[in-house]
Amino acid sequence: MKTSITEQAAVAAGSAGAAPLSPPVRWVLASLSLSMLLSALGTSIANVGLPSLAQAFNASFQQVQWVVLAYLLAITSLIVSVGRLGDITGRRRLLLAGILLFTAASVLCGIAPTLWLLVAARAAQGLGAATMMALTMAFVGETVPKEKTGSAMGLLGTMSAVGTALGPSLGGVLIAGLGWQAIFLVNLPLGLLAFFLARRYLPMDRQGAKTDRPGFDHVGTLLLALTLAAYALAMTMGWGSLGRLNMVLLLAAVCGAGLFVFSQAQVASPLVRLAAFRNPVLSASLAMNVLVATVMMATLVVGPFYLARGLGLDAATVGAVMSIGPLISVFCGVLAGRLVDRWGAPRMVVAGLVAMVLGAVALAVLPAVFGIAGYIAAIAVLTPGYQLFQAANNTAVMADVPPNQRGVVSGLLSLARNLGLVTGASAMGAVFAFAASSADIATARPEALAAGLRTTFAVAAILVAIALAAALASYRRRA
Repeated sequence: MKTSITEQAAVAAGSAGAAPLSPPVRWVLASLSLSMLLSALGTSIANVGLPSLAQAFNASFQQVQWVVLAYLLAITSLIVSVGRLGDITGRRRLLLAGILLFTAASVLCGIAPTLWLLVAARAAQGLGAATMMALTMAFVGETVPKEKTGSAMGLLGTMSAVGTALGPSLGGVLIAGLGWQAIFLVNLPLGLLAFFLARRYLPMDRQGAKTDRPGFDHVGTLLLALTLAAYALAMTMGWGSLGRLNMVLLLAAVCGAGLFVFSQAQVASPLVRLAAFRNPVLSASLAMNVLVATVMMATLVVGPFYLARGLGLDAATVGAVMSIGPLISVFCGVLAGRLVDRWGAPRMVVAGLVAMVLGAVALAVLPAVFGIAGYIAAIAVLTPGYQLFQAANNTAVMADVPPNQRGVVSGLLSLARNLGLVTGASAMGAVFAFAASSADIATARPEALAAGLRTTFAVAAILVAIALAAALASYRRRA
């Protein structure tokens, strides 16, 4: 099933325009697409298994949520570092190692006898996923013709959406038929297929003298990983309430960020070249990625509560409505990439953000007037705008990155998105609870939840408008 998805999507990515992609490049895109799908599937498929894991290991929900958190922490903390390591040691060999690590860790997850061994295996799986996420976009720059970069980026966005949308339904079927172990063991055949395709079709790494290679910044890597881990924990523990531990972690993250910036200015071969942030397109793109991901996370955090308690929908209907956004993403990704190739990345970044502003405003207004139909209509505007922005923004950044910086810049783009998702889960959830005037939104009245939805997406519209202003300013300065 997955092979046909990746093959067909790769062909679709190269079907627009006068110069279709050659068969080897299509197979390269198929391998990259499957790697992207697996990393996204690893995130979404575990969520549906948490109740089964709590029962199997006789654990609390707070304990089993570390199965999800360990994976996300590993990705967030290490994605920039593995991107830089790929630039230094060779992206092909590191991607192959990442796929093998992801696959082996998936098997360890499936046979783990205790919860904490499962959590450790999930952290290792997250490291493999970070490698796949960081290096797939980097490979686009060296394997796909420049005029097809947008289509390739749209394809990768589509496969990420497929993994996100497929996870809950596939996980539910596997758990019902084979038990919780199957949600991890399903990655074994898929991972082996991804490894075979990558080993067979990805271009060989350029061989250079070891003396010519820049050194790897171990101190910077450690500082960045600890800083990002502290921030992610601060944003995820307590689900939006800032307790004493959250404040300590935030303070540690601020101090760690300062130390990291200081260390990068001192070493000869830094993990992240601070001079790169003088590029207005890169700086604006990273900031926009954070803001946009924060807004998209609001739909996942706020949506279920509003639909279930605000509109009184049953669980099955809520699940069906929540699946509409990911399904739209699946069908919009490749088309968004084609539009980027045809009209240019800067125009499509602006167009995508305009659509997102309209979608956020619609979410603040239409559900109160038209109920579930208004909610779906707003999502149908917001989601294509997001896909168009992602394809265009990634293309705008990666198209002109020097070959020796593609891995780390790709990692920075993915990191910005992950930070937005982590921040959105906490910050937008807090906005929703505050606007609903309820400490426990699970028991809030429907009219309070409606007020919370209006305020949350009014804030979301402002955040996207800020991103739009940043886009216009950066492209105007570049022109």
